[in-house]
Amino acid sequence: MKIQSLLHLTIAFFVTLHCVYAQPIQKNVAPIVQHIDYKASKRPDRILLTLTRNPSQEMMVTWRTDNSVSQAFAEIAEVTQNYDFYKKNIQLTAISDTITSIENEQVIYHKVKFKNLKPNTQYSYRVGGRGYWSEWSDFKTTERAFTKPFQFLYLGDAQNDIFSLWSRAVRGAFKKAPNARFAVHAGDLINHSQNNYEWGEWFAASGFIPKMIPSLITLGNHEYIKDDTGHKVDVSALWNPQFNFPNNGPKGFEDRAYFVNYLNTKMICLDSNKGIVEQTTWLKKVLKENKEPWVIVFFHHPVISAAKGRVNTAIMTHWKPLFDQYKVDLVLQGHDHVYGRGNKVNSGLGKWNENSGTTYVVSVSGRKMYTLSDHSWMDKKGENIQLYQVITIKQDSLNFKAYTLDDQLFDHFELYKQKNTANVLKELPLHE
Repeated sequence: MKIQSLLHLTIAFFVTLHCVYAQPIQKNVAPIVQHIDYKASKRPDRILLTLTRNPSQEMMVTWRTDNSVSQAFAEIAEVTQNYDFYKKNIQLTAISDTITSIENEQVIYHKVKFKNLKPNTQYSYRVGGRGYWSEWSDFKTTERAFTKPFQFLYLGDAQNDIFSLWSRAVRGAFKKAPNARFAVHAGDLINHSQNNYEWGEWFAASGFIPKMIPSLITLGNHEYIKDDTGHKVDVSALWNPQFNFPNNGPKGFEDRAYFVNYLNTKMICLDSNKGIVEQTTWLKKVLKENKEPWVIVFFHHPVISAAKGRVNTAIMTHWKPLFDQYKVDLVLQGHDHVYGRGNKVNSGLGKWNENSGTTYVVSVSGRKMYTLSDHSWMDKKGENIQLYQVITIKQDSLNFKAYTLDDQLFDHFELYKQKNTANVLKELPLHE
């Protein structure tokens, strides 16, 4: 009896030992839950509008298929009251490039620039080929010149739980401002630059929104590939194929820094990850030659951190003096996963006029959160809150609203233009 019991114990021990060593040990790793199908197919997906240098007469669309669709097309028609409007479409052949994606999956990215459009006109388009087409989606070109206020969206880092939770932020923003002209994303759209599934999550979470509202996006650190030491080597293999912004940036950064003149507002995108010095000369030239009354700059890493333990000395040293000198109105940032806003950001460097009136904002739209710092520059701050922002550009003022995902105003202010002096910032009530 004792021998039999001992034999059972011995067998149990070796069975347990085999189970332990037959699979790798993972510590503190949550189970991977696949929410979506993210592999490319013949059907167009990851359809995205981006603004060009001439948003009153042009629009860029990009999409993806598997490598069986070597020739693709976009069709566009002016929207009318006639339900057969789409039959008067113009078909354009896409520029198509085959790439081997980050998971050795050969896919083809397609792009078409719609040109010679009418200003202030609604169009509908679809993309596809070989019998597989997207639905028709609408967009509207801008007016030739500013005539009335317009809105755009600003979203901080998405990064984690993109499909399941960030989706609430981007869809809430669309619900609040369905007529927004474009959406600014402050980087870190995903968590791992080489994870194709996460890119699929971002598009799935956004749904039809980026098909109708053009995107302006800056690179976050999580869009970069890193080596074993954590050094940023290059941008994700999916960055350039997916996103086609105006090719007017500094040499070597044409795909990472750019500007768009949108009515009375110049939108300037910078890459705060690399080449800060190299971008400075270009930035100064763009600001010096600017003729638009409103100037908004957006990039990923804040000038002064809103979270604990982060310092961005190069941005402070090279870019902030230019913001001061040329009185940039608004700087939109991400990275810190908290909320901070203020217009008295002092570097202590004594360069230019540090009380130029530039307002700086850091925000987060995803669920990953950091600990808030006690930096004195923030007149409004918050932590552990998912937010989206609606910004309204008027002739002589700019209205800024930050919303929580339960539809409450978290921050509300207005900037007023003053001739030959700094903007006036007025705090507004936290109710509609």
